[in-house]
Amino acid sequence: MTAAVAMVLAVVFDVAFGEPRRFHPVSGIGKTLGWFRRGTRLPRPWQRTVVGTCGLASVAAAVGALAYAGERLLSSALALPLLALALKPSFSIRRLFEVGNLVEAALGRGDIDDARQLLSMHLVSRDVSGLSAEECRQAAISSLAENLTDSVVAPLFYYALFGLAGAWVYRTINTADAMFGYRTPELTHFGWASARADDAANWLPARLTALAIMVAAAFGQKRVGLAQLSSEARKTPSPNGGWTMGAMALAVDIRLEKPSVYALNEAGRLPQAADFAQATRLSKFALTLVAAPLALLCYV
Repeated sequence: MTAAVAMVLAVVFDVAFGEPRRFHPVSGIGKTLGWFRRGTRLPRPWQRTVVGTCGLASVAAAVGALAYAGERLLSSALALPLLALALKPSFSIRRLFEVGNLVEAALGRGDIDDARQLLSMHLVSRDVSGLSAEECRQAAISSLAENLTDSVVAPLFYYALFGLAGAWVYRTINTADAMFGYRTPELTHFGWASARADDAANWLPARLTALAIMVAAAFGQKRVGLAQLSSEARKTPSPNGGWTMGAMALAVDIRLEKPSVYALNEAGRLPQAADFAQATRLSKFALTLVAAPLALLCYV
């Protein structure tokens, strides 16, 4: 009961207040992980792989131990608000939707440069300088769909299974992947463990999120077939991102494309403002469909 109520309170805190303005734990985790980046200067690939793996493992273990100890200290009913506050920074619902809405608002007033800047600052790591309005909207919707897993469902899923330590170990893995999980000469070997660990950690949460999007779409009289979704999901390099992005593309009947990388639901139309609004509604409904059973799982 304590864990379930703490999850509900954490969600309420997030929706009401958003991200901490100062002293965000994820920032501290990122700075600690960054200390190991000097290992990218090692001459041999296997040395860089070992340092990257040990760095991730040691930081994840330390974060998990701190979270476990904190949860034990905050296990009484009187400490529930504090436990919720400790869980809250491990996920982000309000910010997830705020950033997408900012991009859409910029597109709505015809400020393509602002939309591109917002995408580059908050949502994507690729070059966005040449994106059209439709391509900006594609990137925003794709990021929204993929981040439903990374930013919300996965940390809550691991909290439901393993408590506060589960949520924060997941957040450490995901942060390491965001920092190091790139196929560049510097990071290919160093970030190998971060990328593989993130793929493994998101495998089930991504598919649960995709299923929730399918169910949410069915309430709107749009049926998405599992075989069709599976076919679309295989088009992306990521073993997980294609599931949620593909589900969203099929549910809204739009084309989501990253040039030279993938094109999901190729027969779909380019997204317009109304499609972004529909994707947002589906995302919120899907999160509700996932969060309720996870809270029950905490209770059990």
